[in-house]
Amino acid sequence: MKFVVASDKLYKHLQVLSGVLNNNNTLPILDNFLFELEAGKATISASDLETTMTTSLEVLTEDAGSIAIPARILLDTLKSFGSSSIPLNFKVEEKTLAVEVTSEQGKYKLSGANGSEFPKAPPIEGEKSFEIDGYILSTAINRTLFAAGNDDLRPVMSGLFFEIHEDSLHFVATDAHRLVRYSRADVKAGEAGSCIIPRKPLNLLKGITTSAESLVEVKYTESNIHFAFDNIRLMCRLIDGKYPNYEAVIPKENPNKLTVNREQLLQSIRRVSIFANKTTHQVRLKIAGSELHVSAEDLDFSNSAIERMSCSYVGDDMEIGFNSRFLMDMLSNLDGSEVVIEMSAPNRAGILVPAEKTDDAEDILMLVMPVMLNN
Repeated sequence: MKFVVASDKLYKHLQVLSGVLNNNNTLPILDNFLFELEAGKATISASDLETTMTTSLEVLTEDAGSIAIPARILLDTLKSFGSSSIPLNFKVEEKTLAVEVTSEQGKYKLSGANGSEFPKAPPIEGEKSFEIDGYILSTAINRTLFAAGNDDLRPVMSGLFFEIHEDSLHFVATDAHRLVRYSRADVKAGEAGSCIIPRKPLNLLKGITTSAESLVEVKYTESNIHFAFDNIRLMCRLIDGKYPNYEAVIPKENPNKLTVNREQLLQSIRRVSIFANKTTHQVRLKIAGSELHVSAEDLDFSNSAIERMSCSYVGDDMEIGFNSRFLMDMLSNLDGSEVVIEMSAPNRAGILVPAEKTDDAEDILMLVMPVMLNN
């Protein structure tokens, strides 16, 4: 079995797949890329049993068959060729499964494995489906995934909740201390449904869907979800369980509204938080009239910092504490020059929304729980 492919072209495809690879696989076959050949084409797969990703590219071959090639050594070899487009001749010995790669510079030998041992992704049957623009999907993941939890005891919170309505789509992430809901009114699913997608495949998708030339086709069942666009297919197992009723924790009445420059507030919290307690990361927001005081202190080391900035505020004078890391994450993932922080009381959740919409089809809401103030 033989095929010829350009080194840079192959490396580009394998780099995309390499995110699926684990360092400690339960099955040795998963340390390989699966190459499946047919006339003029190679389909390459990587899997960790939970997530399987496949890409296809044109190669020079008339052969058909499959071979599993060690992933790390192949990636390192291709990387060493740099950005040059060097023709590589792959030759597979049918009996021994030895793989010989020949280039202008020399010859390299690897020991392959039987392609039939590579786990096959289960077929998607009886699925619901919809299509979404790749840039929108990437934006939704970037805006929300940072707020997902990583508690093994609550696996449903470690993923991203897709809540699919006939005329809109909600992406929700929470770790019980903060929550982000990102909604799109320009995604028509046709059929309502929901699923919880693990973090790893979403991290893979957000990097590669931004530049997708075709719409991303999404198919899902109760146990699996499948993303297909351009020449890439990604399938993963869904997180089993019921997502918490996130709507119930979003306070509806928030009479106190603070409008402030987003970037100035972010930089202020960045500076002040250096002086905060390293356990609570607490920063204090004190709002009176058109002045906002941002402060932090660490009583154990007698460290403290305070900054003053102008703002627009409607409501009663207020003092409230938040985890600085959570606030910085949220402010970094919002667009627009100004942000509105809506509050009801120092012991109730605060809501962050952009002051102005940049996209009519987009709606984003971020919620953060307060930290009790030490007075």
